[in-house]
Amino acid sequence: MVSGSAVRELPFAREQVYDIAADVERYPEFLPWWICAHVTSRDAQGCHVNQVLGFGPLRLPFATTAIFRRPERIDVSSSDPPFRQYRLSLQFDAPSAGACRLSVASTVELESAVMQRIADRLLPRSIDQIVLAFSARARSVYGPPRA
Repeated sequence: MVSGSAVRELPFAREQVYDIAADVERYPEFLPWWICAHVTSRDAQGCHVNQVLGFGPLRLPFATTAIFRRPERIDVSSSDPPFRQYRLSLQFDAPSAGACRLSVASTVELESAVMQRIADRLLPRSIDQIVLAFSARARSVYGPPRA
């Protein structure tokens, strides 16, 4: 099992950053490794998503369940193969007006020992890249932050 986390303060309202994170079907447009994210059901409390991640020629299809707690938190989980356990938590805090402190934490345990060794190497860096991608997406959607 491997865990990783990252925190970044973004110059956007937490509701704006939350909305980007909750728009799961757009992940392939801006998140590294996301090839496909298809929401199979959605309501105010969450959604179920079929996803495919790609690392070079390797493709990793799996399903997740996301629980929405607008605007504070999104918790994603899966025990769908190839995972024994997959958890991703996104926390959205508002340290000041017009700012969001985005905290991302993940725990991954894979069924395959070979895949687990790959995840052990990639996860810590990938969490940082995910946080940076959310920041870039906010700038793309909302424009440059206001001074």
